[in-house]
Order: sequence, then structure tokens, then C-alpha cells
Amino acid sequence: MTQTQHRFRLGVDIGGTFTDAMLVDEGTGETWSRKVPTTPRDPSVGFIDVTELVFRDASVSVEAVSYIVHGTTIATNAIIEGNGAKTGFITTQGFRDILEMQRQMRPSLYDLRFSKPAALIPRNLAFEVPERLDANGAVVVPLDEDAVRATVRALKGEEVEAIAVCFLHGFLNGSHERRTGEIIREELPEVGLSLSSDVAPEIREYFRASTTVINALVQPVVKRYLQSIEGRLRAMGVSAELLVMQSNGGVYTFAAAIEKPVFLIESGPAAGVIAAAHLGSLLGQREVMSFDMGGTTAKTGLIQDSQPKVTKEYEVGVHASADVGGNRGSGYPIKTPVIDLVEIGAGGGSIAWVDSGGVLRVGPKSSGADPGPACYGQGGTKPTITDANLILGRLNPEYFLGGEILLDIEAAREAIEKFCAGPLGLDVTTAANGIVEIANTAMINALRLVSVQRGYDPRDFVLVPFGGAGGVHANRLAAELQIPLTIVPPAPGVFSAFGLLVTDLKHEYSTTRIRRTDQLDVSEISGVFSTMADQGRTLLLREGVADEVMSFPRHLDMRYVGQSWELSIPLPEGTLDQQAIDCAVGQFHNEHKRAYGHSTPGAPTEFVNLRLAAVGIIQKPQMRQVPAATGGEHPVPSARRPVYFSESGGFIDTSVHLRYSLGSGSEICGPAVIEEIDATVVLHPGFRATVDKLGNLLIAPDPTLAHDAGEM
Repeated sequence: MTQTQHRFRLGVDIGGTFTDAMLVDEGTGETWSRKVPTTPRDPSVGFIDVTELVFRDASVSVEAVSYIVHGTTIATNAIIEGNGAKTGFITTQGFRDILEMQRQMRPSLYDLRFSKPAALIPRNLAFEVPERLDANGAVVVPLDEDAVRATVRALKGEEVEAIAVCFLHGFLNGSHERRTGEIIREELPEVGLSLSSDVAPEIREYFRASTTVINALVQPVVKRYLQSIEGRLRAMGVSAELLVMQSNGGVYTFAAAIEKPVFLIESGPAAGVIAAAHLGSLLGQREVMSFDMGGTTAKTGLIQDSQPKVTKEYEVGVHASADVGGNRGSGYPIKTPVIDLVEIGAGGGSIAWVDSGGVLRVGPKSSGADPGPACYGQGGTKPTITDANLILGRLNPEYFLGGEILLDIEAAREAIEKFCAGPLGLDVTTAANGIVEIANTAMINALRLVSVQRGYDPRDFVLVPFGGAGGVHANRLAAELQIPLTIVPPAPGVFSAFGLLVTDLKHEYSTTRIRRTDQLDVSEISGVFSTMADQGRTLLLREGVADEVMSFPRHLDMRYVGQSWELSIPLPEGTLDQQAIDCAVGQFHNEHKRAYGHSTPGAPTEFVNLRLAAVGIIQKPQMRQVPAATGGEHPVPSARRPVYFSESGGFIDTSVHLRYSLGSGSEICGPAVIEEIDATVVLHPGFRATVDKLGNLLIAPDPTLAHDAGEM
């Protein structure tokens, strides 16, 4: 069988610094990967560039590609940069200022200078119409259709591109919103339309309004972007199905993404967590912490029992910070499931600087893709983490991206001397090590935040690092947190793109039903779940998914009666009966104790939201096994160079290995540097790396040495 007779899958992940692509042969598991600089002015240019390169490398015809999955930050960037579409807002009379008032929450309780983020929509584009539903969804004031029509015509005069509709208690009864939508379609058929009863039919009005407005703001932006990519791919002759990564860890079609783009707010970062979960499952490791360090940020997520943790309390547009925690309330909330990530401004391109008090800091500002770190030689003059790692000998200036980019060590030295070492009265090496240690501390705090602060012990997990810079720092982070095993996958620099290829189709449904569990009509709850499952099955069938590969996992958001916030509890598969409800209540007590340190079994509990995911399970591509090591377990280094290790007091002679020459069973003792085209792995003294059958590097304390990882 020739290559072009095989079927292939392509994943393309656009990050802040690089755009990554991975192509996989569905039959053999063989992969090809590429990285190109991201093109910030038009990210679709980088998308097409990397696609053409990886097709060329694999000698694959475009007709052989079965589907393409894309991870993108286009929606997030539109909100952060204020580049969303001009959008109008229609709400219940008397509630026009909900977007201005927001909520009584601040990220730092005693920060008297804190200012709430600007309203998502200016007040002159926010309108109210007479209508009212009560707390049970019953009509109190009928919808004034004439007022709606007049409002829509006023918005037409403002030349809006999209309209968001959110009525009081619309999550219980969407009839007024649906009729308003019909009038909008009659008057302005070309505008984007978002109804809260469709986008986020859940309790808490500001959260629901914020989610609906964000969906409307980014809808025209996402539509233009995805249609541009689709047009370029079709012009190349690509007929593959086109999918987009969602924030919840699933994928959906371009058409569905255009309809509900709020579900792809954290599209790109989610793919890496899914990849880490998949790899952990393959290796029998069900408790995993993912660590993704790219060029702009570092992100970490938690995977328990092979399932990524998901949150419904996510904010977009949070003020970036090199610190972690303490930022809740500084952004715009969205009520859609998002993989629970802690993200900090500590990527390879994060800029080091000295503040007015003479303290060395790192991030959150980044040199980005253009001009990039000083050592890239593209016009950047500020020192970054990448520059510091180059000075410390951890990066090979001749083999960055396989030699495509030659790193200028003198430019890195000059940048660190001018902006860090000189002002602090330090030599360049000490300043470079300080930059790395400060970044490591921030990343350790992020790992603690996603584990310890959630009630989990990091020593019970394995660490899966990836991203172009993940392997450079991971060994040190794992040692500080006493994580027993670090697993570095092959091609870690494009691992998020691989995650796009092992992700299932997913559509989320939710509704609010506040019911006490001791006064529950089980048949009512079962009927609501059945309705959501029917909606999901219809959509999956339309997307070509067979019944036998569908699943419909269910969750309940539960709380003690009188509490304000909920915990999400999974429901067992099968018939929903009283026994299943009792099991969920027991799980709630256990989860409450784990999350908050206490529980009250026997206290009355209640449901708040019912959630269902319609999942179309996609066959996962195989991972190729690497040949066994030849010439013994201990490979001969390809080179040696001095590398700085603070725990050893300075530069020490270090072996350098080309990862592609390592067979399964190979063992490397630290200190060592392991290089490949898209990433570098730094192995510290006192640690050993073993290559498994799939080519993963398994890093753990060297058992032949007396070694206290916590004091490294």
C-alpha cells in the first residue's frame, strides 16, 4: 500500500509564538511534525504555511487526509484585545445596566485602586424591552413585540454585526427570547444572533448574560476566520472534515463553532491536557499533571482517573500576571465547561526586567513571535527565559528547531547584561540563573495551585511536560514538588497538536432545575436528561457519527441547601433511579470533604444544574513503537558541553544526546541534555531517564544514588 492509499489526520495548533502541526498515518501511527512562527496579523497564514510544509515532508496528497482539527486562540484574543464585533444587547426592562454593574467581587480584597473591567458592550448599545418572567418561568409581563421591533431597528441604525439577548429567568422559559430572535431575523437577517436560552440556559443572570454577549462578540470574528481557513484549504484541494477544539476537551465542526464560538475560548490549551490524559492512559498512569510551556505562557492542568478536571467558573480577559491565584473577578465570566487550567505569563519568550525597587522579575509580557527573544536575531532586544537558558548552556545555538533558527548567544548576553545583570550588579551567568529560578518558582506555584489548592497531593501524580520549553524546566519542577515520575513524550514541542488528533466529538447541554434531593421527582429529572440526550444524538447523527460510538455522560451540580455554589458530581451510566440519586448524594459529601475539608452527611442537599455531554467517540491513532536500543543500554553521547546547574554550584561537563538515536531500553544518567528538532530535555544530576517502547522519556531519581529530590 502506498502512502497516498493510507488515511491521514492533521492537527494544527496556533500558539502565541509558534504554529504547530502534526500529521499522523491512521494505519501505522507514523507521524510528521512542523513548527513555524505564528503570524499574529493573520493567523490563518501560519496555518496554511505549516499545513503545506507537513504535507510536503510526508509526501501526502491532500485527498488522503480524512479530517483536520484546529486549536486556536482567536476567540480569546478578540476579547483580550477588544477586537470583538460591534454588538447590541437586549434585556428585560429595568436590567439594562447588568453589564455595567457586573458583580460584587474583586481579585484582591484590599486593593483600593482596582477597577472593574470595562463593560463588554457600551451602554448606548444596551437596550431594554417590556417583558417579565417570574422565578418559575411563568409569564408576568408579556413580550412587547412592537418594542422589540423598534429596538432592533435602532440597532440596525447603529450598524451592529451581532445581537445578544438575555431576559430575566430566560433559562427557565426561552419563549420570549426565541420570539425576539425571530423578530431580529426578520429585521436583520445578516447579523449574528445569540440567545441566552440557547448558549447558557443556567441560573445567575450576569454570568449568563456575559457568556451570551461573549458568544455574540466573537461570532463574526470566528466566522470570518474559520471561513478564511476553509476557503484556503478547499482551494488546495482538501476535502477533509474540518473540526475545532473546544475548551471542554472535545471537538466540534466548523459550522457548530461559528454558531457557538464561546465554547472555543480555551481551544488551544485544552488540547495539550487531552494529549497528556491519553498518554497517561496508554501507560497505565491515571493520575497526571500536565505542564505545557510554550513561547508565551506556561499552563498546567490536573487529570484524575484519566479524566481532565473541568471547571464552570472560568474568566476570559483576566489581567495577566506572572504570579498565580488572586485574579478571580478581574475578567469576564463564561458559563461553559472549560478544562481547569492555571496559566501564567512564564513562557520561553517571557521578558525579564528589573522593577523600580531593584527586584528581578520575569513576565508576564512576552516577546511573542515577532520579534521574539533577543537570541533569535529578529530585532528583539529584551532578555527572555530562552535567552537565559541559552547562556546557561541548556540550548544548542546550532540545533534550535533542528537548525532552522540559529541562536545568537552574544545578543542574549548583551540583553541580559543591559537589562538585568548591569542594573543589579551581577555577572551575566548569575543573572541568567536568577531568571530561570524565578520562572521556575512561578511555575511551581502554578502546579501547586492546580493540585494542592484543589485538595490533591502532587506526589500522587506523574508529570507530563510538553511545549517547546517544557522539557527544559520539568525535571527541576518535579524535583521540587517530589513528583516521582516525569514522562516526556516524543515531539513534545508539538504535543498539543497531537492532542487534537485523539479528541472526541463533543456537544454540551445544560439546564437549571433547583430541586431538593429528598423531595425529588426522579422521573422529571430523567425526562430532562432524555430530552438533552435526544438533542445530542440528533446532532451527532447529522455529523455522521454512528449510534454504537455515541456516549452521553451526565453530571449534576449539587450543593447543600442554603449554599451559593455547587460541586459537579458524575452520575453512573444506565437508568436514572433513586439508587443512582442516593449514590450521587454520597459522592457529593465525599467531594465536599475533599474540596473544602469538611462535609455534613445527612444535611439536606439539592440539585442546581443538570449537565449532559453528547460524545462521538473517534478512533484514536496508534503510537509507533521505537526499535530496541542497540549497542547496550547506555548510549554514547553525540557531544558534550558545559551546562549550568545551580545545585552543583556552576557549569559542569554534560553529555548531549540526539533523541532520535535513542532506542527503547536506553538509559541516560544526569547531568545530560537530550535534543530533538522541536524541544530540548534537561536531565539534572541525580536523575535517570529511561526510554520506553513508545519512545517516551521516563525521568525519575537515580535509584543508585542517595538523593533527596526535595532538596535539589
